[in-house]
Amino acid sequence: MKTSSWVRRATSSPRAAAAAAVVRALLAAAAVGCARSASSEAAPPGISGPDARAPVEFAFDSLDDRPVSSDATRGAPTVIAFVDTGNLAAQAQVDFLVVMAAHDGDKVHYAVVALDGASNRELVELYRKALKIPFPVALADPSTAGGGGPFGDVTAVPVTVVLDRRGRVVWRVAGHVSKADELRAALRGMGP
Repeated sequence: MKTSSWVRRATSSPRAAAAAAVVRALLAAAAVGCARSASSEAAPPGISGPDARAPVEFAFDSLDDRPVSSDATRGAPTVIAFVDTGNLAAQAQVDFLVVMAAHDGDKVHYAVVALDGASNRELVELYRKALKIPFPVALADPSTAGGGGPFGDVTAVPVTVVLDRRGRVVWRVAGHVSKADELRAALRGMGP
């Protein structure tokens, strides 16, 4: 493969060579991280500790009578999106989940947990109505909103988590919108 002269000149300086080395190191680290998260025994990113594969225990303050808790979600795969009502990427994530939930019916549990404080409950209710969210919406407790709850740091919204039937985190993505095909791949094998 031929390298153009401008590429050779750009990478011939010590600064460019150092930058290229950093990029190669980052790519290698990303490849290692992807290989680790592909393992079925490894805990998803952001979840660590000796009980990382244990069921997650949680209970969030739901806006209505439909609970958003570990007890309510066990028995079916569950997708939970942690959002901030002022974040457009989080809104896009919710839009994907609304479409998926319409297709899945009661085979998969869906929930949105807003990191907005309890003082913003009315704003979160308006958010739910505006986005026509058919599944439960809840408010995060202060610990979760601060990044220290049972799901680890969820402040890089949107954070999307998939739980298996037993309530264990099997997939997690933070800081970007997870499209339907990614979520379907994470849910594959957990059917009804």
